[in-house]
Amino acid sequence: MRRLLALFALLLALAAAPAPAAPRPPLVLAAASLADALGALADGWAARGHPRPVLAFAASSALARQIEAGAPADLFISADQQWMDEVAARHLIQPASRAPFAGNRLVLIAHTGSAVRLRPAPGFPLAAALGGGRLALADPDAVPAGIYARQALTSLGVWPMVAGRLARAENVRAALALVARGAAPLGMVYATDAQAEPRVRVVAVLPAASHPPIVYPLARLSASTSPEAEPFRRFLLSPEARVILRRFGFSHP
Repeated sequence: MRRLLALFALLLALAAAPAPAAPRPPLVLAAASLADALGALADGWAARGHPRPVLAFAASSALARQIEAGAPADLFISADQQWMDEVAARHLIQPASRAPFAGNRLVLIAHTGSAVRLRPAPGFPLAAALGGGRLALADPDAVPAGIYARQALTSLGVWPMVAGRLARAENVRAALALVARGAAPLGMVYATDAQAEPRVRVVAVLPAASHPPIVYPLARLSASTSPEAEPFRRFLLSPEARVILRRFGFSHP
């Protein structure tokens, strides 16, 4: 009887004890063009029983500056190597954790109601196709999508004709929205952005040789404290994650 009472008391104590706190989910800072795909990956991770990662999206340049200012984040996914190099040079990432995450293509888009058709080749008539409008693109002085766009158009010899006719946006999704709303007749975005927006269509795919390869590097930050950060990083690099990325139009770098 005494043993039964002791066992009953133990069970009552266990039931009354507070449940162990769930591990803090990782905070992920990621390029704006990854919003849809990374949201699906976070859902997939949560479906495995993990706390859903907290996702924050912006231009890679803006995110890098937040990291340099001490943002308490765990993972950083940049849209190019330059901004990852920037934070790495300041010893703000764990070097061994850096890995290529995804690839993309650069495209020229118009509203679905537009009849514009272009073939991107040296000297192609991009300026004429704009009519009286402007070319929407992410800030070519800082944001990877805009930098790639400037490199591609410079390679094709048409940048001088359009450089003064830009609708500069803070990130690639903002450039996409300008074309989707009809505020700009043409825009340059990633192929994955065009796939995500039904109000635009692809007018042309920029030649891969006209700009450096578009590769998204992933790294864990030096200030990372979430115990879920490293497992989620490994999941993002897994074959299962690649399947999800392909569904959103990303390639494997």
